Amino acid sequence: MHLWCAGQRSVYFEARKGFVVTLDTEIAKTLVVAHRGASVAAVENTLEAFTTAERMGAYGSELDIRRSADGALVVHHDAHLADGRLIADIAASELPEHVPLLADVFAAIPTQFVNVEIKNHDDEPDFDPDQDIARAVVEEIRRCEAIERVLVSSFDFATVLAVREADAGISTGSLFWVDDQALVERRSDPMAEIARAAEHGVRAIHPHNPVVDAAFVEAARDSGLDIHVWTVDPIDRILELAELGVTSVITNTPDLAIAALS
Repeated sequence: MHLWCAGQRSVYFEARKGFVVTLDTEIAKTLVVAHRGASVAAVENTLEAFTTAERMGAYGSELDIRRSADGALVVHHDAHLADGRLIADIAASELPEHVPLLADVFAAIPTQFVNVEIKNHDDEPDFDPDQDIARAVVEEIRRCEAIERVLVSSFDFATVLAVREADAGISTGSLFWVDDQALVERRSDPMAEIARAAEHGVRAIHPHNPVVDAAFVEAARDSGLDIHVWTVDPIDRILELAELGVTSVITNTPDLAIAALS
């Protein structure tokens, strides 16, 4: 059974000041965001994972969104369920009990920050070139009155722009991944990712952990961007990123990260 938020108002206030950064505001500390919830302590992208992360003291959780055949916003990383069914081909009523909808998560952790990653890859079977999924996410965020505690991100930059077009008041983030070989061969330019995000009014950059160094952080800060680094579990790297001044680390083990940063 799925829970549905009905006009639920966010209680965020002071906690949000640590996340939303303006050019004249310093970040007091690096925040800890749970990757798909507390995904080592519980099954990823489940209500248990998100509420566990909250109990551990995480600032919030990151989650993945796909769309069912009847338009429901399903919290699931892969396009297919574990049994092989394509989420885009089934109704929300056919989902396994442990797979929540976006509104379920908003209701389960009503005061937590939520990073909503829209899965919309052109090499996957549920790709939506018309960006209906982006508009549906915006509508659900509005319906659940969660605008003040949400950041919407995607690897697909057109999806990020579609969210901004639908509601410029919703914070957005540009995700990117670069393999080590691409960096070595200089086939990828992380600085260009920063420039593109800043040019289009995107709030944050979400870089793959290996690309982040002092120069990257400085460039992102100079461009007015928040920096949310994924996915970071080694404690020494978490401490290094905190020293560099990133906004948050997105980690599978929020309890360990929080203990290290305390």
